Amino acid sequence: MIGYGLPHFPMTRASSVDDSSGVVARLIGVLGSERVHTHPLDLLVFGKDAGVTPGEAAVVVLPESTDEVAAVVRVATAAGVPVVARGAGTGLAGGAVPTSACVLVVLTRMNEIFEVDEVGRTAWVGAGLVNEALSNAVADHGLLFAPDPASQQTATIGGNVGTNAGGPHCLAEGSTIAHVLGMEVVTGDGEVMMVGGAAPDPLGYDLRGLFVGSEGTLGIVTRVLVRLVEVPPQLETMLISFVDVSDAARAVSEVIAEGVVPAALELMDGPMIEAVENFVHAGLPVGPGAVLLAEVSGHSVGVAADAALVREIAVLNGATEIRVARDEDDRALLWKGRKAAFGAIAQSAPDYYLNDTVVPRTRFVDVLDEIYAIAERYELRLLNLIHAGDGNFHPIVSYDAAEAGMTEKVIDATHEMVRAAVAAGGTLSGEHGIGIEKRDLMPEVFSADDLDAQERIRDAFDPLRLLNPGKVLPEGSRCLDRPPT
Repeated sequence: MIGYGLPHFPMTRASSVDDSSGVVARLIGVLGSERVHTHPLDLLVFGKDAGVTPGEAAVVVLPESTDEVAAVVRVATAAGVPVVARGAGTGLAGGAVPTSACVLVVLTRMNEIFEVDEVGRTAWVGAGLVNEALSNAVADHGLLFAPDPASQQTATIGGNVGTNAGGPHCLAEGSTIAHVLGMEVVTGDGEVMMVGGAAPDPLGYDLRGLFVGSEGTLGIVTRVLVRLVEVPPQLETMLISFVDVSDAARAVSEVIAEGVVPAALELMDGPMIEAVENFVHAGLPVGPGAVLLAEVSGHSVGVAADAALVREIAVLNGATEIRVARDEDDRALLWKGRKAAFGAIAQSAPDYYLNDTVVPRTRFVDVLDEIYAIAERYELRLLNLIHAGDGNFHPIVSYDAAEAGMTEKVIDATHEMVRAAVAAGGTLSGEHGIGIEKRDLMPEVFSADDLDAQERIRDAFDPLRLLNPGKVLPEGSRCLDRPPT
């Protein structure tokens, strides 16, 4: 949801770009006029993601191959023009939002599945392939792609790689980094390099790990070698109600402490339950302070034992109702409610601000209480949606950006929530990335020397600093750029 009014643009084909350098003409020479866009409305639409920060590109291009991406980068960097890579625009931290006039490279047409190895359980895919489309394509092989962000019906694999996306089922399987083996990357000088690969224990530095989560600041990922996992032979999905959200949080901590790692442990508080049920009608119990959507998977004996333990711990922590999904349709409806949460928020206000941060499970309840206290102090409407098993909070503030000063108030409050998580031993983001939204909070976690080391890595891959400038690292991170003290 966005918090600013759309300016009026004339609906005629016209360029808003001063192309005295001839960049647009050269890009048209590479891609053709149909895949190079300069209309002001195109620039505005593609320059925005699902967060609150607007941006506007100088020109939008839609390549269809790695060679085309490399050619686009060479044209842009030769003219000293920044390059920003973009997928479907589902990001929430402004990672693909231009901070200055740039060539915006939209990768959604690079959506091919090149190869599936059902024995080795891997697949080579284009960066623009939609996350869920990959799982659907390999379902007949009894396989799936484990990362499942709420936006998986729209989000692309390249975007998953950019932010190290997670999702409800990454509790047991791990986030994107655990499912990427290699990738093809276009560097800042327009060269193509291969990072990682299918070998189980590759030699040398782990550049794969370096690129996952780098948000397009080190290179543009065009193809990805992903790991696929077996579809679980059995699942048990439970919706567990609690009078108080703290009871649900304690139950989560105790389940993990017992050594059980469910496939998913998702927590929604009372206001979120009400919003979702009004929107989806999934049969959620409106009234309780919280519900816990718990799912265990595996073979029948293990599933039965783990599910019994989850239910026992839930009852000991005050669970008032435990509903077990009767069949796949019932399970799908419960998950539809969880995945539709962001859309449901629109019922209460025209805008929302969503942050994500992570805390140690031992501090889960303390930080949750503090987040509620911050919202109350700022007099804001708060809805909580939490990947509870790994302590990944998603505090969501519902508000009206048309109210003077409200957006700034909301951002101040949510940044205070992030600082509370960091003070408890947590970190800035669990899956949404840093982008613009948390860039200036990086010193809360990293020392000046840490930031300098990260900036040096960035310089090694992008010495001209033209790849997605203004993201992740705050200005002055490099020690040479700092003012003298």
